[in-house]
Formats: sequence, C-alpha cells, structure tokens
Amino acid sequence: MATTSDIKNGLCIELNGDLMSVVEFLHVKPGKGAAFVRTKLKNLKTGKVIPHTFNAGVKLNVQRVERRPYQYLYQDDMGYNFMHSDTFEQIPIPEEIISAPELLKEGQEVEIVFHADTETPLSCELPPFVELEVTYSEPGVRGDTATNTLKPATVETGATVNVPLFIETGERIRVDTRTKTYSERVK
Repeated sequence: MATTSDIKNGLCIELNGDLMSVVEFLHVKPGKGAAFVRTKLKNLKTGKVIPHTFNAGVKLNVQRVERRPYQYLYQDDMGYNFMHSDTFEQIPIPEEIISAPELLKEGQEVEIVFHADTETPLSCELPPFVELEVTYSEPGVRGDTATNTLKPATVETGATVNVPLFIETGERIRVDTRTKTYSERVK
C-alpha cells in the first residue's frame, strides 16, 4: 500500500473498482486546513480523464501494469490478432481497446498494456506516427493553393485522411495516430 506522498505521473492505482493512471498531480498545502493532492486520473479501460482529490496521507491501492511489444498479424471474427515480439505468443484483442484500428497494417509494431496480476490487456497503442501509402486521391486543381486546402485520400489500410493538394496516388505519407491527421510526405 502506498500513500499520497508516493503519487507520481504514470502511477497506476485502483479507484472505485477501476484501474486509473495518474496523468498529472498537484500537492496543495493551504494556509488553513489539511493538505491534499489534486489529481487528474485516466481510466485505463475507457480512456476518460477525471479530476479527483485525495486527502494527504490516504492509502492507495497501487496496481502493476506492463507494456509489452507486439506485432499486428491479421483481423478475424475473434478480433485483431497480435504476436508477442519475443515469445511469439498470439493473442486476440477487441477493437474497442485499440487506439487507432483503422491505421493498423500487417506487421505494424504496437505496445499492449497488460494488468500484471490478471494478465488482461487494457489498451493497445500504436506508435505516434505511421507511414502509409496513398492508394487513391483526387488530382489537385492547379492554382488552388492560395489557402491551406485539403482533399480526402484513401490509404492502404482503407482509412480516409485529409491531405494537401500536392499529394498524389502512390506516394507515402506519415500519419499522426493520435489525431488521425496528415503529418508529412515521406521521401
């Protein structure tokens, strides 16, 4: 058991039956009254961030989580199938816990967060940027570059991403997986 003095960013605790990760915290000592710790906690199952205040000295139930490297293999009726990079163990993951399933392509390296005690997967995180090939995009209109105009383009995974007018079919682009937006052209 830990106390509020052990709170730090990234710490995983159990609160009201849910696993929460500390996003940010602030120790407050007012001139009058008892000290307290104001935190923002992210629910590891739903991804929701909530504020929560702990009184100083409260006992916390710390949970262990592990990040493990996996490689995406394929999708079937069981979900998305991944293989551990070291042990070659295969596991199915439901679509709900994957951060950007529409940007996954075969062979993609990801990190899956597991609850160490129960061995259940909590979330699957893609790297911040992925490189994808544009399979279809409308040709850009010449002279239409006065403003930052975007057009829809379909990438090799089937997802649609808004790209600048100069991007053509067959080019490789870098896509931000957190916002699902175009980042840059890959040379």
